[in-house]
Amino acid sequence: MTQPGGEPARQLTQSLVAVAGTRIRAVLLYGSHLLNASPDRYSAHDLVVVVEDYLGTYRALRSSGFTHRPPGLMAVLGSFLPPNVIAFSPEGADGPIAKCLIISASHFERELSAWACDHFMISRMIQAVGILHTRDEAAGQWLEDRLESARRTVFDWAAPYLDAPFSTEDLTREMIAMCYRSEIRPESRSRASSIFEAQRPYLLDTYDRLLTEACGEGLVVRDGQGYRSAVRPGSLVRLRRWAYFFVSKLRVTARWFKHMLTFENWLPYVVRKVERRTGMAVELTPLEERAPLIFLWPRLVRVLRNRPADEAPAGGSAPTLAEGDTRAEGGDT
Repeated sequence: MTQPGGEPARQLTQSLVAVAGTRIRAVLLYGSHLLNASPDRYSAHDLVVVVEDYLGTYRALRSSGFTHRPPGLMAVLGSFLPPNVIAFSPEGADGPIAKCLIISASHFERELSAWACDHFMISRMIQAVGILHTRDEAAGQWLEDRLESARRTVFDWAAPYLDAPFSTEDLTREMIAMCYRSEIRPESRSRASSIFEAQRPYLLDTYDRLLTEACGEGLVVRDGQGYRSAVRPGSLVRLRRWAYFFVSKLRVTARWFKHMLTFENWLPYVVRKVERRTGMAVELTPLEERAPLIFLWPRLVRVLRNRPADEAPAGGSAPTLAEGDTRAEGGDT
């Protein structure tokens, strides 16, 4: 069986397990390296690292030199708006880098259920994921059950709000779009469509099976060649759904401040990501580099305003988004 993400993902996972041992219940890969969705040499491998306890894990990472933050602080932050995000690069700047979402097993289980506090983990785990490591057979079964639970939440927040009849493609394409709309992201407005196309076979196969099962359970019914939700949501249910996504976007945005503390050297990573996904060359001013928390916000607004409708071609020339550039390249703010 081909290792998801190739040899770099395997090496990163082995290094993590070598450091934290049985504290790690599972490691999953998601995102561009799994889907081959235009990663480049600077793209981090997106890993979800499910751990038994925060404090022991961060102590192990700190003692091995892979994080320089106090383990107690990291453990406290891990319980506040989980997960934490850290950079993990065991071979240094010349080797592969992982962007690790560190989350406890209890938080992972909650955030992939109907009781999720926000949409952050569900957005990522209802898509294709690669299982790089499970501690044992029981952990593997637990993980599969949690992922299945996450996928089935689409019958609460996506399927009832589609125009009927809808197909499997209609459902999966719209649920990816909903996930992207649930966060403030620097990518082009076509990114959701690109991500759907990159995993089309997986999404259609997986959710066609789930729709068939949902028919048997009475959650959806056949409508000609498509489906419709068995229950039309009323005004109160729609209001609760709106409130959930509104609060979710606030929580996801609030995580940015935490990630600035937990993700070491976050500023160069964010700059490269913006350049890669928008095609805009970002030239930071000395003030922005010295005090990004104070002076970077106007640039963030300009990036969101100027992000192109379509993804930048790989290796293409990039327009510069320097101080004072207020060009709008189409679309809403």
